[in-house]
Amino acid sequence: MYKRLCAIAGEENASRHAKLDRLTTFRIGGEADYLVNVSSADVLGSILRLCRDEQVPVYVMGRGSNLVFDDAGFRGVVIRLCDSDECFRIVEEDNDTALIYAFAGAALTRLAIFAFEHGLSGLEFASGIPGSVGGGVVMDAGAYGGQLADCVVRSEYVRREPDYEAGVFDGEEQRFGYRTSVYQSGDYIVTGAYFRLRKGREKAEIGAEMRELNGRRRDKQPLEYPSAGSAFKRPLGDYAGRLIEASGLRGYRIGGAQVSEKHCGFIVNRGGATAADVRALVDAVREKVYADSGVLLEPEIKFVGERG
Repeated sequence: MYKRLCAIAGEENASRHAKLDRLTTFRIGGEADYLVNVSSADVLGSILRLCRDEQVPVYVMGRGSNLVFDDAGFRGVVIRLCDSDECFRIVEEDNDTALIYAFAGAALTRLAIFAFEHGLSGLEFASGIPGSVGGGVVMDAGAYGGQLADCVVRSEYVRREPDYEAGVFDGEEQRFGYRTSVYQSGDYIVTGAYFRLRKGREKAEIGAEMRELNGRRRDKQPLEYPSAGSAFKRPLGDYAGRLIEASGLRGYRIGGAQVSEKHCGFIVNRGGATAADVRALVDAVREKVYADSGVLLEPEIKFVGERG
């Protein structure tokens, strides 16, 4: 299997016994049998077809900003969509806007900087989001009143069945909603997206807003500890962090996993946290908040088992 992965992706992009804790912002997880770094849709499709033909479990990830891999690792192939210097390009523009293409593995922060460098506005809110373009599209990532749905006009994908064929969703076909999209079904894997951004704003203003938002993140979020960002989706008409604090769970801890003392909407790795610790803490928080308020929080963290 390893030799065939190397033949498709290049020996420099494939490895065995890969440590998954190094690939996620939570710093949790065992070893994957195989890891392949991919920076093109064609290579992605080829590896997916190989895994299907060999009946080997496969998991596709980006920057690992909302993932917790099992402590036992992953018995199969983890495909990591990667960033590169050629991930972005301006494909068209007019007097008022420009259309940027970004590969799914590109970092959202780098995309926001690319937009800033070209004097384009609309992604200021994304400059501190730690995920990838693909992951952001899947969950309609957003912050501070902005979300990707505001500027993603088209996205490319490979469909899992029957033969990993490429396709495109335009506009409303993407079915964006709060932290959701058509990709949440798992039937499609995002390979790239097109962003319609605005001209006309001074670069100094764009940069100032990005710095201001990043300063707010540093002040309010527990960035000093590994985490997966917000642990729960925002419930209708309320905030997960407020409900968790109201249930007396600020600082509540199971093993190395803890409800952040700085922001109750975050679960952090205080050192040595396991996937089992995080899962138990998520369950405990949901149960306590539901008992106290009748609100059942929906996790944003994705748990990946040994076989997906």
